[in-house]
Amino acid sequence: MKINLLPADTYIVKNSTVLNNEDRNLLMTLYQPVIGATAINLYFTLWSHLDDSKILGSEYTHHFLMTSMGIKLSDILEAREKLEAIGLLKSFVKKGSINNYIYELYSPLDAYEFLANPILMNALLSNIGKKEFKKLVKVFITPKIDLDSYENITSSFDEVFTVYKTLEFNENITNIKKVNKLDMVINSKNDLNNVFSLIPEEMLNLKSVSSEIKELIYKLAFIYDLDDKTLSELIRNSCNERRIIDKQKLRINCSNYYTFEHKGKSPKLIYKNQPEYLRTEVNDASKKSKQIYTFETTSPYDFLLGKNKGVKPAKSDLQIIEMLLIDYKLNPGVVNVLIDYVLRINNNKLTKNFVLTIASQWCRSNIETVEDAMNISKKEVSNRSKTAPKKVKEKVPEWYNKEIETEEMSLEEINELEEKMRKAGIEV
Repeated sequence: MKINLLPADTYIVKNSTVLNNEDRNLLMTLYQPVIGATAINLYFTLWSHLDDSKILGSEYTHHFLMTSMGIKLSDILEAREKLEAIGLLKSFVKKGSINNYIYELYSPLDAYEFLANPILMNALLSNIGKKEFKKLVKVFITPKIDLDSYENITSSFDEVFTVYKTLEFNENITNIKKVNKLDMVINSKNDLNNVFSLIPEEMLNLKSVSSEIKELIYKLAFIYDLDDKTLSELIRNSCNERRIIDKQKLRINCSNYYTFEHKGKSPKLIYKNQPEYLRTEVNDASKKSKQIYTFETTSPYDFLLGKNKGVKPAKSDLQIIEMLLIDYKLNPGVVNVLIDYVLRINNNKLTKNFVLTIASQWCRSNIETVEDAMNISKKEVSNRSKTAPKKVKEKVPEWYNKEIETEEMSLEEINELEEKMRKAGIEV
C-alpha cells in the first residue's frame, strides 16, 4: 500500500526484541554488504532513540531524522523498505492530517541462520566476492576440539538441586522480553503442488517434505528465478535413495544451474519492479497513465519479453538489462522507459554502447521516476528532430531538363573543322 511519507510525519521506535553488541557486529559484517550502509545507519539511528529501558522511544518527526542522518526523505524511505524486506523492521501507520508511524525493531539473524538462508548467503557472496566471503565465514567458525580422550563429567540439574516447595503464580508472563527475529516474506510465483506433481512418487516421498524444506524451495526459486518445470527437475536430482530431498544437494544443484545459465555470475538482490515510493499516483484512465502504470509495475525482463511478443530475450539483451539495473543502478521502471525509447528510435535494436551512453546521461541527470524518464526521452526526441539535417534541395544547372536550341553548321564550317582535326592527328 502506497502512503506518501512527509517530513512532518511522526514516528516512535518500539523494541520488540533484545539487542546487544553482538547484533551490531552481525549488522555491520553480514547485513551491510547486502542492504547498504544507509539502511544499517537508519537501523542504528532508530536503535539510539530507545529510552533507558530499551523498549520505547520518544516521538520524533521524519524531518528530524533527515537532518540527523543528513539524507533525503526518499533515501530514508528506501532504507526503511530494505530493513522491512530483510526482516529487521516492521512499520505501522495511523493516518491523519499528520501520519503517525511506529517502527518495531527486530534482531538480526545469527551467523548460522544468515548463512543458512540461500537468499542472504548468495546476496552476500555476490556483493563481496568469493575471497572476502571465505575470510568472513572463518570469523564465525568455532574451532573443533577432539574430546575422544576426555570424559563428560557435567552435573545434571537433579544432582545439584532439590525442589522442596511449589508456589502458585498466576500472573501473565507472555510479554517478557525475548529475542525476536523476523523471517523474510516472499510472494512466490511458484506453485509447489504443481512442482511436486511433476516428480514421480517413486523418486520423492511427499510426506517427508516439511515446512522448512518448502520454505527453502521458495527461497531458492526466488533467488535463482526458477520456473515450476526447472524447479521440479532440480528437486528430482536432489532426492536421495530414501526419497527425501537432500537440502544441501538442492542448494548446490540450484547454484550450479544458475551459474551455468549466467556464465558463472552470482545472482544479485535488486528491485524487481519500480519501488513503491517512486511510483506515480494514477487518478485517470488516460493513455499516458496506463503507460506509466505498465512501466512501473512490470519487471524489465517481462517488459522486454512483451516487446519480443513472448519470445525469450537474447542473452546479450539480458546482459544489458543487468548492467542497467546493477552497474548503472537505474530503477526498473526507468529501465523499461529506456528500453522502450531505444527500440523506438533505433529500429527495434538494443545496441549495447548506444543504450549505455543514454544510461550514463540519465544517471548524471538523476532520473529516478518513470515520469522523469518519459520527459527526458520526449525532450531528446524533440531535440533530435530539430538538429537532424534537413533535406537540402540540390541546385541544378540552368540547362537541366531544358531543351537546348541547336543550329546546323554550314558546309564551309564543316570543312574547316575537319581540317583542324586532321592537323591534330584525329582521323575524320
